[in-house]
Amino acid sequence: MARDYYEVLGVSRGASQDEIQQAFRTQARRHHPDVNKDPNAEERFKELNDAYSVLSDPRTRARYDRFGEDYRKIPEDWEERVGAGAGGGGGGFRGWTTAGDGGRVRFTRGFGEDAGGEGVDFEDLFGAFFGGGGAGPGGVGGVTIPGADQEAELPLTVEDAYRGGRRTVTLAGPTGQRSFEVDVPPGAVDGQRIRLAGQGGRGTGDAPAGDLYLRVRIQPHPRFRLDGRNIHVTLPVSPWEAALGATVPVPTPGGTAKVTVPPGSSSGRKLRLRGEGMPDPRGPDGDFYAEIRVMVPPELTDRERELFEELGRTSSFDPRSER
Repeated sequence: MARDYYEVLGVSRGASQDEIQQAFRTQARRHHPDVNKDPNAEERFKELNDAYSVLSDPRTRARYDRFGEDYRKIPEDWEERVGAGAGGGGGGFRGWTTAGDGGRVRFTRGFGEDAGGEGVDFEDLFGAFFGGGGAGPGGVGGVTIPGADQEAELPLTVEDAYRGGRRTVTLAGPTGQRSFEVDVPPGAVDGQRIRLAGQGGRGTGDAPAGDLYLRVRIQPHPRFRLDGRNIHVTLPVSPWEAALGATVPVPTPGGTAKVTVPPGSSSGRKLRLRGEGMPDPRGPDGDFYAEIRVMVPPELTDRERELFEELGRTSSFDPRSER
């Protein structure tokens, strides 16, 4: 499956032509095979060129925005031909998009001002997401158009994204709900798209249906914070563990791990567990960072108070002096 071209360039779907050009230049310099010796650099550079060749041309980009990977099958004058075949009176069909909205699929549609939306049945033109009328074997106005790709959001916890696995997802469409079995890859990251082939909008005539893309949305977590594939967590330690050093447990999305707190550690010090972050099927796994936070007892026993007072009298350490 080809990756989304906007994702390849690292820009939003609303990016300007200047932003697309700048993103391509920056990434092309970084991944050019003459500069980057990574064995995947040549393939990455080719992917960047493909994305830029489509998104840098406004007309090609418009077809790509509407039809996704099937844009190559769409004639450049498809709007005029559809408008003529549907009797649109010169206004023609402007296009449509879909977007995720809390797990529901939201449709937007529009026609030319002159057409006023009269005399053209949207569902007959492009088919419904979950069934509905078709345009007949010949398509609309003799044009056979593949179904458009559609997109919805797939909310995941950090733990679910870390482990991956099969999930049942239910989406609401114009004619009701439909459930899908989805294989979530281990290490799915926020914004990643999972493709369900042939589950998008219906095509006209005998044209194939589009694809449904589920865009991963990692839900906020009370403990874990994600930075790409790296995972960050706060690690509370006692004053004596921080001063003397200790081996302490730390929670990770895959279970409890052990980290060694070096002697003399202060709040803010980060301990790294290499490769214990989010899995990456295409490269090295992310890292796991535990940031130390020194905690003091909220209430002291008499003996604890004596020991702290003795430490205060005997220690020459001044945390406010310049070091």
